[in-house]
Amino acid sequence: MQAFKAITAAILLMLWAAVSAAPQESTSERAIKALEDFFKFDVPYVPTPPEVVKTMLKLAGAGPDDTVYDLGSGDGRIVIAAVRDFGVKKGVGIDLDQDLINRALQTAVREGVDGRAEFHISDIFTTDFSDATVMTLYLLEKINVQLRPRILDELNPGTRVVSHHFSMGDWSPDAERNEHQRRIYMWIVPAKVAGIWTWTIEDQAYRLELEQKYQKVSGTLHGPSGTAKLRDLRVRGSNLNFETDLRGRGASIPIYFKGNSAGEVMDAVFELNGQAHHVVANRLPQ
Repeated sequence: MQAFKAITAAILLMLWAAVSAAPQESTSERAIKALEDFFKFDVPYVPTPPEVVKTMLKLAGAGPDDTVYDLGSGDGRIVIAAVRDFGVKKGVGIDLDQDLINRALQTAVREGVDGRAEFHISDIFTTDFSDATVMTLYLLEKINVQLRPRILDELNPGTRVVSHHFSMGDWSPDAERNEHQRRIYMWIVPAKVAGIWTWTIEDQAYRLELEQKYQKVSGTLHGPSGTAKLRDLRVRGSNLNFETDLRGRGASIPIYFKGNSAGEVMDAVFELNGQAHHVVANRLPQ
C-alpha cells in the first residue's frame, strides 16, 4: 500500500508539473505525455527511503567480500550505500533511464566511491549479473517472478537476494524484516541438490535420493541395513544438512550428514553411530 501511494503521488506530481509548463501544448496533451514518460519502463522509478536501504543491506549481510548488483538502480542510492557504508568491494547498478544513470554517476563521484561503484544502461533481463554475491531489487512482483529462473540458474549458491516490498511468487523467503512500514524479503540462492547421490564407506554402499523445490528438500537414505526418511533437512546456499536413523542389527543407528555441494559432487561429513567419516558423494546422471 505504501508503495502504491508513493507511485500515485509521483504520478500526480508529474501531471501537475506537466500541466504547469509548456503553455503551447493543451492540458490534455501535456498530461498524456507525462503519463507516457512515467510508464515508459516496466517499473516506474520510486526511490527507496535511506532507512530501508540500510536495512536491506544489513539483512543481506553485505560486506567487504561482496559484489552488490542493484537491478533497476534508479539514482544509485543502494549501490552507493553498499560501497560507502558497508565497504563492499564492488557495486553495480543497472537501469534503462539515462538521466538516472547520470545522476547516480555524479553522486558516486561526489561521495568518493566512483572507483568501486559502476552504473550501466542495460536490460535487467539480459545483463550478466552472474558475479553478484548480493542482489537488491525494488521491482514489481511480476518482474521478480520473471527474473526468478535466471536468479536460480545463474547466481552461485549462497548469493543473497533482497527485495523491497515485493515478493518472489511461490519462492518463500529465508528471512523477512519490517522497516518504516515497508516489508523487506531475503532469499538465499540454494544449490541444486535434487537427484540420486551415492558413496561408499568401508565397501558399504549408500544412496541418497532427494527431491527439491527452491530451498525445500525431502528425501530418503538407503544403506546396507535398510531405508530411512530424512529429518531436519536443510539446504542453505551450498550446504545440505540432515539427520536420520538406520536400522542395523536390531538397533537404531543415528546418522548426521553435513555436505557441501559443488555441482555433481558433494563433499560431506557422514557421522554414523557416533563415528565421523569423510565422504565424497557423486550425483548419478539423469
